[in-house]
Amino acid sequence: MMALYLLMGVAMTAVIHSKSERIDVRVSMPVKQLLQEAARVAHKNVSEFLLDAGIIAANQTLADRNRFELSDEKWLAFQAALDQPVGAKPKLKKLLSEPGLLD
Repeated sequence: MMALYLLMGVAMTAVIHSKSERIDVRVSMPVKQLLQEAARVAHKNVSEFLLDAGIIAANQTLADRNRFELSDEKWLAFQAALDQPVGAKPKLKKLLSEPGLLD
């Protein structure tokens, strides 16, 4: 399975760089207690728990923008398609040569 990464993940940079920024979150008491209990069970403090969960959620949310996976066969087909010369596109050329609505 081949993976094409379009952007570098944050999880890696979060480990490398020192912490210098702060994020404040206000929650209700029941939510705070839930987070504290989950962090305790995970053997982390609440900040570590929230940071880990936030990085995972952010990477999952952005996954379709960051990476896609192809089988070896589809990877070769993808590379072949990229290597193909660009064909003439007269309709596109006409569209781009005409003035737009805001011109």
